Amino acid sequence: MSGRILNREDWAEKPDVWQGEFEGGQYGADVSVMFFTTDKIGGGPKLHKHPYAQVFIVREGRGLFTIGDQQVEGVAGQILFCPPNTPHKFSNLGPGRLETTDLHVTGAFSTEWLE
Repeated sequence: MSGRILNREDWAEKPDVWQGEFEGGQYGADVSVMFFTTDKIGGGPKLHKHPYAQVFIVREGRGLFTIGDQQVEGVAGQILFCPPNTPHKFSNLGPGRLETTDLHVTGAFSTEWLE
């Protein structure tokens, strides 16, 4: 297998917002990435879990992260870790935008929604 380059239009939903995803398995990588952005206070994914670990990189803003029975405020520059099969969610605390890069330690997304 040779190296690959994904251009923004290959994964991004909009040309000017970090929002979109790609699954690395099709490129021989055991990682998938979700780029999440919301300007809505309270916006974010509902409670769910994955059979693999997930890493959240907070790029901008601040969010309330629920990881298992723990709630923590994550702010720009922090990295949060979620073990496999652990219920989790997060929401924008504001003011302003919350932007995260979420690394899923798998070649393909698998999500069980709990809410």
